[in-house]
Amino acid sequence: MHSESLPIDQLAVWARLSNVDFNGIEVRSLGDRGSGLVATWESKDNAILISVPRDLILSLENVWVYAKADKHLLQALEAAEEYSRTPRGAILIFLLLQVTNASTQGRIGVLNPFSEYFRYVPEQTSLPIFWTHKERSLLTGTSLEVAVNTKLSSLDREFTLLHEKTASIDWCKQYWWDAETGLLDFDDWKQVDALYRSRALDLPGELTTALYDTDGDGNGILYLRNGNKICPGDEVTITYGDDKGACEMLFSYGFIEATMTSAKELFLDLEIPDDDPLKLAKKAISEVAPGFRLYFQNQDEINWEGAFVWLICINEEDGLRFKLLQDKDGETELQATWKEQEILDVTKLPDLLRKEPLWDVFHLRAITVLQERVEQQLLRLEASRNDVEEIWGLEYSDDGKYDNAMRLRDLEETLLLHAYEDFEKKKLQLLESPNVQAYLSHETGDQLSVPGEDFS
Repeated sequence: MHSESLPIDQLAVWARLSNVDFNGIEVRSLGDRGSGLVATWESKDNAILISVPRDLILSLENVWVYAKADKHLLQALEAAEEYSRTPRGAILIFLLLQVTNASTQGRIGVLNPFSEYFRYVPEQTSLPIFWTHKERSLLTGTSLEVAVNTKLSSLDREFTLLHEKTASIDWCKQYWWDAETGLLDFDDWKQVDALYRSRALDLPGELTTALYDTDGDGNGILYLRNGNKICPGDEVTITYGDDKGACEMLFSYGFIEATMTSAKELFLDLEIPDDDPLKLAKKAISEVAPGFRLYFQNQDEINWEGAFVWLICINEEDGLRFKLLQDKDGETELQATWKEQEILDVTKLPDLLRKEPLWDVFHLRAITVLQERVEQQLLRLEASRNDVEEIWGLEYSDDGKYDNAMRLRDLEETLLLHAYEDFEKKKLQLLESPNVQAYLSHETGDQLSVPGEDFS
């Protein structure tokens, strides 16, 4: 959808008309780095740099307030039904309508400050969801490979749903979906998703000069961190999320910060083995992500979290049971129990297992599953490196995609190697446990091992 772009130095005019106050700062072009906030005079000690009226802060509530005065927006929201009752759904539909209003061909609905604002917003084609198939091959073997593919599939489902729900609305058909007059395509949906994700606010960090907050009236403010000072010409920096890993940085913002020396964290998916007779039942009760998160707890120590792992590690012979219950209306419900105690929350399962005499056995199974999955990822990452270099050779653009992807590969490989070594140490320690030794002495190896491991 083509839109007229306006010079960023004209944003101050929009700000004044929209009651957005800039106090001692202005938006300037930063060359190859895009645009940013630059101080025009000296400020310090909690000075408020920007104040944004509460009605310009996009939220589920405010979108529906806008809809009261805009029948076009209301029609789209009501047609989307449950999807538009979520903050994400409502805001994305609102953004899409504003982008349509900002285009050179589509003028619909009631104009508002956001209709003009989006003419100052550059397209965010550096995000991996916009990369070509060849460019995405750079991510093979990284945790971002699965994340991007999953995100694209999710966006495609949302876009298809929006089409189905709004295709019968006259203006939607004309401006969005018609083969001749429609302006909308999948890239537009990716753009509004990128706007939504990149502008979500996180907790403040330690290396930034300014913080976002709200004042007593609910207006959004940007203020200087206590003890910080900015002088004319200084750039005002905000956090991208100090706890974000390299994968999430590249996924959400299209780059990895130059100061980042560690992947920090990554998520690896897991599958319940096909030969597990309880596979379908386990998946039915699980409301947690099917995988686990690896992260550096400090500079050298690896930790992990993921309740799904424990579902893989226990079975009926250990004390896990499933049964169908029927309520008074005849509806059936699957109930999971651990030794007669109902499992209401899968995330609480480790707490139940820690009370068991065989906790060390269950822990060993979990570590083995984790180490095997880490090894698979390492092998895939290493095996794909030659293919990536062969495909790209020296023919890559200077837009940073290649460099960011290769940097992600190196950072994640380091984390995975640390994790593999750490799991190996933990596994050897657990094998020395008296309970594990006793279990190995009296039970068959099949009850302890997982495919690919031999504890004999």
